[in-house]
Amino acid sequence: MLKTFGTPPLFMEATGQWPPEVVGLHGWARDRNDFRAAFHGLPAAAIDLPGFGMTPAPEEPWDTRRYGQQVAAFLHDVGQPVVLVGHSFGGRVAVRIARDEPQLVRGLVLSGAPIMRIDRPARKPAAAYRLIRRANQLGLLSDARLEQARQRYGSADYAAAQGVLREILVGVLQEEYLEDLRRIDHPVTLLWGEDDRDVPVEVARAAHHELSDSEVITVPGTGHGLVWDRPDALRGAIDGMLAR
Repeated sequence: MLKTFGTPPLFMEATGQWPPEVVGLHGWARDRNDFRAAFHGLPAAAIDLPGFGMTPAPEEPWDTRRYGQQVAAFLHDVGQPVVLVGHSFGGRVAVRIARDEPQLVRGLVLSGAPIMRIDRPARKPAAAYRLIRRANQLGLLSDARLEQARQRYGSADYAAAQGVLREILVGVLQEEYLEDLRRIDHPVTLLWGEDDRDVPVEVARAAHHELSDSEVITVPGTGHGLVWDRPDALRGAIDGMLAR
């Protein structure tokens, strides 16, 4: 069942009985449908975060803390602590909520969430892009030509994002979560695909060392899309958290 909360509306898909015991926060450029299989039969709500699915984008650039405040307003209305399930970008938001509004959270299940920085070989931009960027700095090429190069050589997320969402994405990629993790007292399950190339399992292991009550569960044969590729694994992690 489709529900909305607040003005402007926050859209969500509700399953099972209301109020929800589980709330899902999807990844960047995804939507509530990622949780449909895993949430089947659960008292749950899968939210379309602002700018994705049916929920309108913010009018100005938000950071993940502001996204968390929007979701927290809904959680206050729910009236009971919930298990927050956060995939990728949604995991960033879930961490902010658990840190800032701990009374709203029962536990966290995070998957593919880039919440720690790890030492990885830096990838240089393509040589062609570096030349174009340098020419722009020297005034030899226009900003429009530089933007075309960013679209061609940048990440798929950057190329797809437009307007305020692009500004949000650029800002979010600079954020840090270490102090938030150290202040979270809730139980946390870090559910990761062993083949995740976007956010490797080393991120989960690094976060595990900073959290006071956490476990790492790795799932072989799956990558960053574990949430929809292996809904059985996600459901198992959620059921385990609800049983605590």
